[in-house]
Amino acid sequence: MKAFMVERYGDQDGVHSGEIPVPRVGADDVLVRIHAASVNPLDLRLRDGAFKAILPYRLPLVLGNDLAGVVVQVGSAVTRFTVGDEIYARPRKDRIGTFAELIALHQDDIAAAPTTLTMVEAASLPLVALTAWQALVERARVRPGQKVLIHAGSGGVGTIAVQLAKELGAEVAATASTTKIDLVRELGADIVVDYREQDFETVLDGYDVVLDTLGGETLQKSLRVLKPGGQVISIAGPPDGAFAREVGASVFLRLAMSALSHRIRRRARRHDVSYSFLFVRADGDQLREVTRLVDAGRIRPVVDRVFPFDRTLEALEYVEKGRAKAGKVVVEM
Repeated sequence: MKAFMVERYGDQDGVHSGEIPVPRVGADDVLVRIHAASVNPLDLRLRDGAFKAILPYRLPLVLGNDLAGVVVQVGSAVTRFTVGDEIYARPRKDRIGTFAELIALHQDDIAAAPTTLTMVEAASLPLVALTAWQALVERARVRPGQKVLIHAGSGGVGTIAVQLAKELGAEVAATASTTKIDLVRELGADIVVDYREQDFETVLDGYDVVLDTLGGETLQKSLRVLKPGGQVISIAGPPDGAFAREVGASVFLRLAMSALSHRIRRRARRHDVSYSFLFVRADGDQLREVTRLVDAGRIRPVVDRVFPFDRTLEALEYVEKGRAKAGKVVVEM
């Protein structure tokens, strides 16, 4: 089958299409014919080798971290799915590879795709929806009346996180560029800060939770808009020791991860707030909750552009150069 894979870490020149064997299907696995897969910044970070010390993939590595498709084969112990089911998923970290024609997934990582969405729309959701869920529901435990700030509210994670935070009853602020303000308001944000015109730390204060999708200076400033006891959860900042433990890293790597995040954690303590890094994991049960919200009309996907599968490299470049106007970029088989 055809797939797009990293043959050497570094940049776009290390990614090529090629033929690989059809995946083996274990007892708890389902084999899925992929109809669409979305492109995420995580794909670019994996391509560049950003996590190679922690996630020691063997090259060549097929890229792609979420998908929508149809079950074509089930393992002997599979009880939740049958051939013909339409599903969507974020594969677990050691089984990624959705830029391909087929993929084998553990049944626990899969959920029935929302019936109200096309395959392209469904494929845009798993990674970003799970990121928003694990940050706001699982880790922050956002409650009605709390104040939540979402950075890059028009981005892939941001568009879903704004809607989910609002669904949880929070007062939601988001940052966005001038041309995206109306979209982010339509998604439910109570306050939208135009980062081209205003510095968010001068107009926002007293927040319980910040979801940081940008890192760098934005992460540093986010500490100052939190109230005492607040927390910033980042998908773009330095990994921490907790993340290293989650992925089963060695003691040496745990210490190294702790060292990488030492400065931001120390600054967070000075502000009487906390910092944590989030690397989203596969979770079929959480995706079923997302499906419920989508089919009830509480959350909707935002798709920026769709590329045909044979132009996957172009789709990666499109995301890398920041050309997406809002939401997700998807490749369709």
